[in-house]
Amino acid sequence: MEEKNIDSRVYEVGYLLVPTLSEEEMPGVYSSIKDLIISLGGEMISDEMPKMIDLAYTMKKTIQNVKNRFDNAYFGWSKFFMDVEKVSELKKKLDLNPQVIRFLIVKTVKENTIAAKKFTNRDSVRRKPFTAKREETEEALPINKEEVDKEIEAMVAE
Repeated sequence: MEEKNIDSRVYEVGYLLVPTLSEEEMPGVYSSIKDLIISLGGEMISDEMPKMIDLAYTMKKTIQNVKNRFDNAYFGWSKFFMDVEKVSELKKKLDLNPQVIRFLIVKTVKENTIAAKKFTNRDSVRRKPFTAKREETEEALPINKEEVDKEIEAMVAE
């Protein structure tokens, strides 16, 4: 790729789309978001087609003067180069899109930043319960109560 000008940065936008979209409508909405980025002078680096996910909490959005509640949504993301001045225009247009519940635009780096899942062996992570070890060098002798009382009195007297 050619060198980007000084005002161009790498951004990533993550977005949630309304779950009322059908599977047939999804590619059109997905490509319209990509086209919006390109129309504002953005250059795509990578992206992912939105997939249905369950939301951690109910989200609300007013669409055409009707309050809607969503418990699931389509989640997608795109990474792109864009001029700094154009990002605010992208934000305004995404705000006005009735199919977008929420979105987040962040500055990032061009390199792939997806963390790979590490495999850990659960047996090596588990710890054995603590058990006190007793030294078995001598056998316990029977206790003489009178001698113990004399020892205690001698200690207290000191």
